[in-house]
Amino acid sequence: MEPQKTLARTSRRARARGERTLAPYLFVAFECERPIAGAARYCLRDISEVRIGRGEERIAERSSEPASQVEQLRISVPDARMSQVHARLFQAPEGWKLEDLGSTNGTLVNGEYKEEALLSDGDVVEIGYTFFLFRILASGEDEPAVLDSSSLGPTALGLATLLPSFSRELVALGKIAASQVPVLIQGESGSGKELIARAIHELSRRPGELVAINCGALPDTLVESELFGARRGAFTGAVSDRAGFVRAADRGTLFLDEIGDLPTSSQVALLRVLQEQQVTPIGDTKPISVDLRVVAATHRDLPALVAAEKFRHDLKARLTGFTITVPPLRKRRNDLGLLTATLLKRIAGERAAELSFGCEAVRALFRYDWPLNVRELEQCLASAVALADQGRIELDHLPPAVYGALAGPMAVSNDSSTGSPSSGTGSKAEDPLRAQLVRLLWEHGGNLSAVARAMGKARTQVQRWTRRYQLNLDTFRSK
Repeated sequence: MEPQKTLARTSRRARARGERTLAPYLFVAFECERPIAGAARYCLRDISEVRIGRGEERIAERSSEPASQVEQLRISVPDARMSQVHARLFQAPEGWKLEDLGSTNGTLVNGEYKEEALLSDGDVVEIGYTFFLFRILASGEDEPAVLDSSSLGPTALGLATLLPSFSRELVALGKIAASQVPVLIQGESGSGKELIARAIHELSRRPGELVAINCGALPDTLVESELFGARRGAFTGAVSDRAGFVRAADRGTLFLDEIGDLPTSSQVALLRVLQEQQVTPIGDTKPISVDLRVVAATHRDLPALVAAEKFRHDLKARLTGFTITVPPLRKRRNDLGLLTATLLKRIAGERAAELSFGCEAVRALFRYDWPLNVRELEQCLASAVALADQGRIELDHLPPAVYGALAGPMAVSNDSSTGSPSSGTGSKAEDPLRAQLVRLLWEHGGNLSAVARAMGKARTQVQRWTRRYQLNLDTFRSK
């Protein structure tokens, strides 16, 4: 039996039992000309063919042909570089295939021009100025087949995603937010844990403040006085009464960031406060009642710390009423367009609607691993917006680590949006040269002689290439 039919039959049986099954998804992940448009998600579970082309607005329309039993999804994007009927995806016995339908500007898969390609999980498809992402993800019957980020509405910052598994966790978190249940947020540094903590506080509608404490940044000798407060004269340096962070969060939310770094000597005192909802300042004997909602976050493995007796098991139990894990950005590339839209509006304000991206810049965004996650993306976009005087963010506006992601095997296309010659003198085969040239210019601060030595070429040749690709040397010298 053909593997595609076997998988489909197994999937139907599992769905009949109410189980989540793997399904193909296609994301409109990034629009270069409309970066604040966000993203969209299409589940292809019951689709036989997808046709992609230019339209007046971003829209998905489903149709069926009873005679051929073909369920077709038509995706339209307002992309001037996209042909009206540009490409199609279809189910083949070996999997999902992409076929260019004789388009004017071609179709790229992972940065390389393809007339036909068998798609794998995580493949980036470039059609015109629009980037699509093909994924195989766990899917449930309760999830919408089509989801556009514009339909998510004014979601609290940090609670927006098109990743199905993360979306399910966020929906549950939204229900938990209004309760007193403590929440533990797990995830790598910079992945957005504090954004989620702030969203929980906003949704809780508690009248007090959100008080955020980085437990790892508190000096060991001052942890308890910072948390619980102190009376004047309680110790050397206590020149006045201090309320402490816990009392400052009364009737609000106490956010204990990097809770895994809290010294073991202070864990007992914190546990007592959480159990009794009372705090006793250092130097005082009378406990003070507090109304607390606690949200904690960590990038560390708390169960492992408990097993190593570096974190109290009873404190962990007190903190983990509900646990949510924030995936790193490298595992949610489908949200790159959604996050970029949100961040650009915050960074550029009204100017965000005037911004656009060159295709090479977006290829680099998708290729980069983002080790510092959303925080790094925000800093990357902030610097790029500042450097893009004309409102178009190009590859050389990105930090060296990001644009350097294109130095690998992924090819770079030749189009006018990326600073390649409008005359068309460069061929597609020359495009990797531009990525190498940009990388070396950054490394050597725009010094043409140093770049020429690194490439083993004459300085005049390198100078000709910089003119061909319209690279401004001042950009590399000023960073």
